[in-house]
Amino acid sequence: MTPRLEIALVRDLPPFSGIDEKSLRDILDMARASRVKVGERVFEQDGEAREFFLLLDGNIRVVKLTPDGEQVVPRYISAGELFGIARALNMETYPASAVAASDCVVLSWPTAVWDGLVAKHPTFATNTYRTVGKRLAETQQQVVELATARVEQRVANAILKLANQTGRRTPEGILIDFPVTRQDISEMTGTTLHTVSRLMSSWEDLGWVKSGLKMITLVEGHKLVLVANGVKPDKR
Repeated sequence: MTPRLEIALVRDLPPFSGIDEKSLRDILDMARASRVKVGERVFEQDGEAREFFLLLDGNIRVVKLTPDGEQVVPRYISAGELFGIARALNMETYPASAVAASDCVVLSWPTAVWDGLVAKHPTFATNTYRTVGKRLAETQQQVVELATARVEQRVANAILKLANQTGRRTPEGILIDFPVTRQDISEMTGTTLHTVSRLMSSWEDLGWVKSGLKMITLVEGHKLVLVANGVKPDKR
């Protein structure tokens, strides 16, 4: 017999904020836990949305293939976030793929329980649609950024977003605490790998960032904040 999931796993996570213990128990009893190794796909773009998910541990890369075959990364999902919630958007298929950027632990629920779940637990519904609204606003901001911001602003902003999501303080600075490559950054910002590499190398020479094998550390993050806001920092 599969052991019941502990309420403590989710009690303090944003999607379950304000939900009483009995309701949490009901919700968790419908879920199953699984591990996803780095590089594995949780689901595929355009695949039937049979499940929705909560990330308990790790990081998920959201990958979208455009009609002309270009791969873009609209966002990363951090621990404690719902994802694959196509039903909340009234969609029957996933609009993008979800790929494990690091080893992950996820909870999943059958999409078939969605309507009953949000009807029976309105607080969960409110929290979920708040997440949907936030992501739609972020998508709109990305569209504006792609149309108006210079490439160095977009790259700096992408790095700052990742640091804000997963940053861990180290003696050298703020480490983006999961593997991220320059190719990943290029796919987040709609620019080329060559351009990202040129900018990153320049910032590394200035001592603003430090990068290694799939790792980025913000040494002087305030400099990137200035770049992201269109201000030319003092290079001293």
